[in-house]
Amino acid sequence: MSNGGSGQGDVFDVRKVRRLVKLMNEHELAEIDLKQGDQRIRLRRGQEPVLSGVPAAPALLPAAAPPTHASGESSATVDDADDPNAIYVTSPMVGTFYTASSPDATPFVNVGDQVNTDTVVCILEAMKVFNEIPAECSGKIVARLAESGDAIEFGQKLFRVEAN
Repeated sequence: MSNGGSGQGDVFDVRKVRRLVKLMNEHELAEIDLKQGDQRIRLRRGQEPVLSGVPAAPALLPAAAPPTHASGESSATVDDADDPNAIYVTSPMVGTFYTASSPDATPFVNVGDQVNTDTVVCILEAMKVFNEIPAECSGKIVARLAESGDAIEFGQKLFRVEAN
């Protein structure tokens, strides 16, 4: 029996927590705070989760501040300091970087490959969810800036692309 009535455990349903994490990633939310009765769950990027006021296991990676882009681009950003034709594919989330879908599979892209906005360039794993990351730009991959298995932060440069 539960002390606070039926449905008290709903806030801790794993499927609901996963949906909340997915929403946080999709909408680049920094925090979600829910309260149901005397139970509470607070999800924050880069900080310790709090369940019913008690800190849980520490977060693995701190989230970097989101970069600001005058052009309004999200995952592909232009860096005029290096090369006016260089575009950087950046991470839309905190996670683990993978160049291929499995250790024995061919990489999604290699240096020298042509990409377009829909080309999947890598996978980022966040909380056991594997997210395919598209280039969101067109051009030729001129550098991979992360290695498979690297811990990646939000906004970190992953690939350098030379615009067509």
